[in-house]
Amino acid sequence: MNDQRRLFQQLFEDNSKKVFHLCYGYTGDADVANDLMQETFIKVWQNLGTFRNQSQFSTWIYRIAVNTCLSYLRTAKRRATDELNDHIVNNYTEEPSEKQEQIALLYKCIAQLDENERIIITLVLDEVPYAEIAEIAGVSEGNLRVKIHRIKHKLTAIYNSHERV
Repeated sequence: MNDQRRLFQQLFEDNSKKVFHLCYGYTGDADVANDLMQETFIKVWQNLGTFRNQSQFSTWIYRIAVNTCLSYLRTAKRRATDELNDHIVNNYTEEPSEKQEQIALLYKCIAQLDENERIIITLVLDEVPYAEIAEIAGVSEGNLRVKIHRIKHKLTAIYNSHERV
């Protein structure tokens, strides 16, 4: 039991920030993302004994996080994208710096992407290796590179359309 606890602590330390960013990419809400990250790690703890070593721990954890986020989005009858985007932009209580505004705008743009595109680009932003992202997304690494290229172009177009406003 002690070994399992140490393993869990190490997994949490190694993966919690990336899982949070993934959840934030889905929700655009830091509080909800934090709740979903915690829910993900509760599931990791509960299922640690069933891990079959067929993939890396991080890949397994990302899959749990993605499923947790998708489940949340399905059951939580989400507001319209505009309301979500307004919340992201207005989430800062202090006067936001230019960098904070750009980050908020980036997440606002990411929120407009399809689910699979959000997963992929969030993992890219977290510098997850392409091989691992391909495994999580269920595509070949070559196909992943094409998808990333298209997502970046789409995201750039969305971002630029907001910059002109």
